[in-house]
Amino acid sequence: MTVILEKVSKVTDFLKKVKMELKKVNWPNRQELSSYTAVVLLTVTALIIFIGIVDALFTQIITPLIM
Repeated sequence: MTVILEKVSKVTDFLKKVKMELKKVNWPNRQELSSYTAVVLLTVTALIIFIGIVDALFTQIITPLIM
């Protein structure tokens, strides 16, 4: 029974520390969050386009060599 109480106490202590740390976090406001999201979406889109172009070029170069 004491083992269970020790584990419950450790979990409770851990959750209290998590709550304290979350209070220290500098959360972005709505405007910052929107701009960060736009940056991520634009970056991902640019990478998709770049990788697609590189893939198409490699396909055009390597396919004739294989056939």
